[in-house]
Amino acid sequence: MTDTEVVVGTHTPLTGPAAAGYSTIAPATRAYFDYVNAQGGVHGRKITYKIKDDGYNPANTQQVVRQLVLQDRVFAILNGLGTPTHTSVLDFLNSNRVPDLFPASGTRNWDQPTKYPNTFAFQPDYVVEGKVLGAHIKSQYQGQKVCFLGQEDDFGRDGLAGLEKVLGAVAVKRTYVTSNTNVEPQISSFKQEGCQVVVLATIPGFTARSLSVAKQLSFTPSFLVFNTGGDYQTLAKQLGADAKLTEGLVGLNYLPLYTETADPWIQLFTKVNREYNGGAPLDGNAIFGMSIGYLFVQELLAAGRDLTRESLIKAVERGGYQGPGLAPLRHSPTDHSGYGGERFTRVTNGVQAYFGPTYQTDEADAPVTEYDTPRAAPPANGIPQAG
Repeated sequence: MTDTEVVVGTHTPLTGPAAAGYSTIAPATRAYFDYVNAQGGVHGRKITYKIKDDGYNPANTQQVVRQLVLQDRVFAILNGLGTPTHTSVLDFLNSNRVPDLFPASGTRNWDQPTKYPNTFAFQPDYVVEGKVLGAHIKSQYQGQKVCFLGQEDDFGRDGLAGLEKVLGAVAVKRTYVTSNTNVEPQISSFKQEGCQVVVLATIPGFTARSLSVAKQLSFTPSFLVFNTGGDYQTLAKQLGADAKLTEGLVGLNYLPLYTETADPWIQLFTKVNREYNGGAPLDGNAIFGMSIGYLFVQELLAAGRDLTRESLIKAVERGGYQGPGLAPLRHSPTDHSGYGGERFTRVTNGVQAYFGPTYQTDEADAPVTEYDTPRAAPPANGIPQAG
C-alpha cells in the first residue's frame, strides 16, 4: 500500500473442477475496481487486484497465497475461493496479520473472531442455508422422503447440519469428492431408496452432473440446491441442450438476480460489466464478484485516508454497511459471519426468479423468520459512501 495504490490479492480456480462459473468471479470484482479507479480510486488510491489460479487444489492455494503475501506483499486477501482451499491458508494469513476478507464459501470456519481475528465471511454460512432450506421443505414437502448429496468437506457437513437442525435426520445421505466426477452411484442409490426430495450441497459442475444422471436413470425427484451450485446461467451453459433439466429447480440467493433489470443494483452492475468486464455474461457469479468489490470499497473508505491493516479491520467490524444484499450483514467485533439469510428462487421456462419473502436465521438455534427491511439503492455514481 502506498499513497497512490493499494494491492489486494485472491486465489481462485481459473482451471480445474470448480472453474466452470467460478472462474468469472474475480474478474468481475476487478471490473468493479477498474470502474472505481476510473473515478479516482479510494482516497486517491487505485486498487490493484492480483488474481492467482489455484485449480481448487489446497496445495496450490498454499503456494499462491504465500507468493501473494511474501513476494507481492498484498495489503489484504479478498474473496479467496473454496472451502478446502481457503481453510488451508487460514492459519498462515492470520499469523501474518493479513486482512482476510470475504472468502467465497459459506463454512463456519470464517466466523471465529478469537482464533481468526482477521477473517470475515460474506455469504450466508451453510448452516443458515440448510436451516432455511429445511424450513421450506418442512412446509412444502411434508411427509416426503428427503435425501442429501453433499461435498465431502465443511460445505457438505455444515449444509447437512443446518438441514437436520430443522428436519431431523435426513433419510439418505451421500457425499462426493471433486476429484471424482462420477455421481451415478449416489444418484442411483437415491432412486433405489425412493427419495422424493433431493437436496444438493454441490458446486455447479456436480449440480449439472446430478441432474444429467437423474435424467439417464429416469429419476424425477424434486431437486433443491444450495446457492453455491444453483446459478441458472452457469448450469445452463454446462448442460447445453439439456438446460431444460433445471426446470423447477429450487435454490437460494441473497443478491439481486440478473433478470431483475429494473433493480438499480443490476443496472449499476450491467454498466460496469459492459464497460470494464470485456463483455462477459452478467450472471450470478459476476453479480457476486461485483458485490464483493462494492463492500470492500465501502470499507476502504470507512478505514480513512491514513489506511493501515488495523484501520481496515476496525472498519469491517464497525458493521452497518448497506449494499445489494437482501438479508442482514452481521459483521461486528464478536461476529465475523456474513449475510444472515436468503430468499428462494425457482427456474421456470428457463428463467430463474425469486418467490416468497427473504428469510433470516443463524447457525445456532434461532428460528427461521421473515426479514423485510428494504434495501437502499446505490449512489448515483455507483461508488459507496463511507459506512
